[in-house]
Amino acid sequence: MRAARLISLVLLLQARETMTAAELARELEVSERTVYRDVLALSAAGVPVYADRGRAGGYRLLGGYRTRLTGLTRDEAEALFLAGLPGPAGDMGLADAVASAELKVLAALPPSLRDAPVRTGQRFHLDVPGWFRESGPPPWLTELAGAVWRDRIVELRYRRGDREVEREAHPYGLVLKNGVWYLVGRVGGAYRTYRVDRVTHVGVQAATFDRDAGFDLAGYWRDQAEEFLRGMLRAEVTVRLSPVGLRRLRFVADAPFAYDEALAAAEPDGQGWVVTRLPVESVDVAYAQLLSLGPEVEVLGPPELRELMVDAARRSAAVYRVAPVQR
Repeated sequence: MRAARLISLVLLLQARETMTAAELARELEVSERTVYRDVLALSAAGVPVYADRGRAGGYRLLGGYRTRLTGLTRDEAEALFLAGLPGPAGDMGLADAVASAELKVLAALPPSLRDAPVRTGQRFHLDVPGWFRESGPPPWLTELAGAVWRDRIVELRYRRGDREVEREAHPYGLVLKNGVWYLVGRVGGAYRTYRVDRVTHVGVQAATFDRDAGFDLAGYWRDQAEEFLRGMLRAEVTVRLSPVGLRRLRFVADAPFAYDEALAAAEPDGQGWVVTRLPVESVDVAYAQLLSLGPEVEVLGPPELRELMVDAARRSAAVYRVAPVQR
């Protein structure tokens, strides 16, 4: 455990050049006293780490010292190459950079781990786009990725319905969701989300913007995704579900939270059936979804949905009363 921590300490100093004992303690999740002891141990082992005193001081490595990646386990080495699987990086125009980085990591690995990229490639393949979707990247993705990396202001032209609109945006990040790329940008003081495949032109400016250091791309996307789904679910139905129906509901509900909330509110009766309310997009959508549960669900409301389900059951029964087709 301590050996892994010492390696992490050296790698942190390589990446950030200077760090205080408090910063190292926070990153390594140890006390400052432990950091002091670790630094002494590294010095005794010949690692040229020293301390600068004063307000801007901290620990640093002497003269560009670098350690080879000899501390990696096989799992860690293979995980590095797993992160570089072809796909999203290539879509953003970074395939050459990823390949170059992999070669440098490979050169630094000990001989016993140099089969890591081959083992990874034989065992994992990332196919991001959904079925029946074109696999090529959107036309302006590379330009947007470059602007995101360099904090460059962009002029966007994109399709909104049957017209095109223009916006000046500060591109904060790119998100790949189910094979579709989205740009998250700040426009007029508010964060907005745009589908990259609807962008018809990108003008990257020489001017840069000051990124809000507190912006959390993953947190923003999570909140926006849930808000979008909740905004879609404008209707509500009341259903009675069997234990089997309740298990299958996860594959039918529009969003995970719809299933979780339904399950949390459900109290089983003596036969294990539960009555719960489900948020849905519309009666028509709910009808198509709940039909897949067959006899494992009973719709209690609204009345128009119950009538649709009764009619579907009646017509299904009529189909199966017909003599089977002779083959």
